[in-house]
Amino acid sequence: MSRLGIAWRVAALGLAFAVLGPPHWIALRLLRRRAALAPVLFHRVFLRLFGVRVMQSGTPPDPGEAALVLANHVSWLDIIAVGSLRPLSFVAKSEIAGWPLIGALAGLQRTIYIDRQRRGATATVSTAMGHRLAEGELVVLFAEGTTGDGTRLLPFRSSLVGAARAALQAEAGRGRVRLQPLAITYPRRNGLPVTRAERAEIAWYGDMELAPHLAAFVQGGPIDVHVVWGAPIVFEATTDRKAATAAAEAEVRAALRGIGAGGDGAAPAPNVRPAASDRGLQGQEIATV
Repeated sequence: MSRLGIAWRVAALGLAFAVLGPPHWIALRLLRRRAALAPVLFHRVFLRLFGVRVMQSGTPPDPGEAALVLANHVSWLDIIAVGSLRPLSFVAKSEIAGWPLIGALAGLQRTIYIDRQRRGATATVSTAMGHRLAEGELVVLFAEGTTGDGTRLLPFRSSLVGAARAALQAEAGRGRVRLQPLAITYPRRNGLPVTRAERAEIAWYGDMELAPHLAAFVQGGPIDVHVVWGAPIVFEATTDRKAATAAAEAEVRAALRGIGAGGDGAAPAPNVRPAASDRGLQGQEIATV
């Protein structure tokens, strides 16, 4: 991609933000409305401008159904890909709030921040997440706690999965909460399988510098993202938090293994009771604006 091509795409993205941002901010701050369409549209504009195609399969939550989404984490691009699917919010480390531009975007996405250096932060964030779930929202938690290079799945952390129990306590009469495994992978670039050498152009992890990484991303060509909604897990008052987290990790691992083998979806994790919805998506491409 030429410098001129990059420049006009950045300008177009800035225009999209200028059009969508202020009304969204007013709805959130002044009208106290749970406005959510603007971030979805902004993410889809980004995907179209920079040649990112998102495919999804599996069993997503029904529209308006609350769910705590437990996903693997490969790149900053995960947020844009998942955020383009439907209205939702993310859980992120508190440092992101101070990052130029990215912090502003995260705020408009209604990101829930966790200060990992503060004692008691987990309980506070779990309560905030629980209230969101009780209000019928989707909350995305990158359960590995960090990004990886996409070649292996790190163990899922169970501490913030306690938000599911907080949701049950926040809404009297609610008997269950949906835990939703979500697998994110980047199988192809320029129509060809992604090689190990190309992963650094997509995955952002460790102490990688952002500027060279972004330059490699925009110059490398179109990217395919495959998002798999795994079999949902019912979380009830008596559910063991660690067991539920392990089941979600197994579901994501099975999905990633299936994609790596050329499959389109995930095999059900053992000993997991599915939620009521059994709708499925079979390789559906997400239309961008």
